[in-house]
Amino acid sequence: METKDLDYLKLLSKQYPNIAATATEIVNLKAILNLPKGTEHFITDVHGEYEQFRNIMCNCSGAVQDKIEQEFGNSVGLPEKRTLAMLIYYPEVKLPQMEKKIRSENGMIEDWYRVTITRLTRMCKRTSSKYTRSKVRKSLPKDFSYIIDELLNGHPEVENQADYYNEIITAVIETGRASELITDMCHLVRRFAIDHLHVVGDIFDRGPYPHLVMDDLMAHHSVDIQWGNHDILWMGAAAGSDVCICNTLRISARYANLDILEEAYGINLIPLVRFAFETYQNPTEKIFTVTANEDGYDRKYADIDSKMQKAISIIQFKLEGQIVDRHPEWEMDDRKLLDKIDFEKGTVRIGKTEYPMLDMDFPTIDPANPYALSEAEQEVIDHLRESFTHSERLQKHIGFIFRKGSLYKVYNGNLLYHGCVPLNEDGSFREVEIYGQKYRGKALYEVLEQQARNGYYSNDPVEKAKGLDIFWYIWQGKNSPVYGKDKMATFERYFIEDKGPHREPKNPYYSLYENVEVIDRILEEFGLSADEAHVINGHVPVIVKKGESPVKCKGKLLVIDGGFSKAYQKQTGNAGYTLIYNSYGLILAAHPPFESMDKAVVDETCVTSTIVMEQNMRRRQRVADTDIGKGLQKDIDELEQLLHAYRKGLIVEK
Repeated sequence: METKDLDYLKLLSKQYPNIAATATEIVNLKAILNLPKGTEHFITDVHGEYEQFRNIMCNCSGAVQDKIEQEFGNSVGLPEKRTLAMLIYYPEVKLPQMEKKIRSENGMIEDWYRVTITRLTRMCKRTSSKYTRSKVRKSLPKDFSYIIDELLNGHPEVENQADYYNEIITAVIETGRASELITDMCHLVRRFAIDHLHVVGDIFDRGPYPHLVMDDLMAHHSVDIQWGNHDILWMGAAAGSDVCICNTLRISARYANLDILEEAYGINLIPLVRFAFETYQNPTEKIFTVTANEDGYDRKYADIDSKMQKAISIIQFKLEGQIVDRHPEWEMDDRKLLDKIDFEKGTVRIGKTEYPMLDMDFPTIDPANPYALSEAEQEVIDHLRESFTHSERLQKHIGFIFRKGSLYKVYNGNLLYHGCVPLNEDGSFREVEIYGQKYRGKALYEVLEQQARNGYYSNDPVEKAKGLDIFWYIWQGKNSPVYGKDKMATFERYFIEDKGPHREPKNPYYSLYENVEVIDRILEEFGLSADEAHVINGHVPVIVKKGESPVKCKGKLLVIDGGFSKAYQKQTGNAGYTLIYNSYGLILAAHPPFESMDKAVVDETCVTSTIVMEQNMRRRQRVADTDIGKGLQKDIDELEQLLHAYRKGLIVEK
């Protein structure tokens, strides 16, 4: 045995000081390797739609309902199983409703408590059966950890324990804690049903409650996030990127979500409101429309919201022109359009064609220097930057996204990313120049991620500035892996009626992702076996109405964006896809639109999702087959070396 190996084993012996401790840990880890693999849950493109998100999180994309069916089968009637499911999903709402109903009908609430606690105990046992007792105990709620532990591990069918077991439930009811216990057990069932959550990008923009989604994600027991282009935009804004701040505000104004910034994140919009109101006197609503849920939006605010949208858009176009000038290597000169406006003719030149402008009211644009901010615009952006970078809640959320997130992730044999791997027409990886060096494939992802982290964390002003610019590039760059289009036609969509310039050509990835050789090459680039791995993708909604399928390339690639955002649902025809990866295989489900939690609870309408694809494994997956299992096997190998060293006398037991 080499000296360095022996030195390491001596360090390890401090944790396992003798043969007994070492052997016990080997037995423990080997046993864990043979447990079934934990269930993974994949969602993407939430876009602030909190109720839809929460519903899918509460029912675990149908996993809870499946467990109820497995546990009770025909022994419990369908109405009772539906009530139990709704109780598990929404105990804070359903439980008071049931208590009121039972007390008004027959008053036998104690009997209902007893039956419900017993059924929830069975559900907890079933959903926790693939975990070690140690992991289960660590998951138990503090107030009821002893009680639930006894219920889960007791044996009421054994004569010596029957009275003891039943008395636990009786005592809980008599002490008035039944409601709290039931609520905690419902949460526990959901906790055990899903071992790990993957969010494949785009938590922010369009929908009204991304902050609530973030609060839930931060409370989740195990989660990772693959950054989407809309997440990157908010990350850049929180880091202090002026151009990302402008884009964030413009989109929020367009979708009537400025209250997210003001009320949820405490962003001071008064300087922008004042500037917009004073600068843009003419009506702006026809061009800078506000897309809002009419039930929840007061149209009296539409005028000022559209003026704010215009004001911040003009600042955005100016700042974007400045970035393009700083980075000619990004080949985005076609995004500089303010200098192509003919102020006398009222037209703009795009390529070789001149188009009439729908709006020519630009009091802050100097035709001789169109990309320079006016003094008033500079003041506005300075105020906004200060507000974004000092928002405590925003920084808390974005810090979490950085800690739990990345541009891509390889996990248990699957490759997760939000957008695409930039390709050339022939399917080869496209080379992209980033700060003097060229990158492609996996290396492109990694350099962009590192630069983004520099933009948020670095204290070096040069590295910080480079990172801040890279946020904008990742958001809409022509070779950005999370955007995946040649241009973002924001200017054209606002100011040109002709639909031709509105087109945003996609990267060849989207015409090649049915090609097995291309997807195999991508998987291999990220170190995965082309025979067994999958790409799990979001970003571009699957248009179900037109017969499009989320299953691409013979099941090797799964696009699970199907319209979570209400803004997309008329176009897509459903409300998104989610993916479950359990020990038996993959289950891809399509979800109908979710009306509201209140309606679901009152009517007990369990929204039925459609199974789009089931892909079973050749054999049931164990912990040993996972990334965690590979780490545990390495630990076992080292412990076995330590055990050998003890028995050979190379290390003395303590």
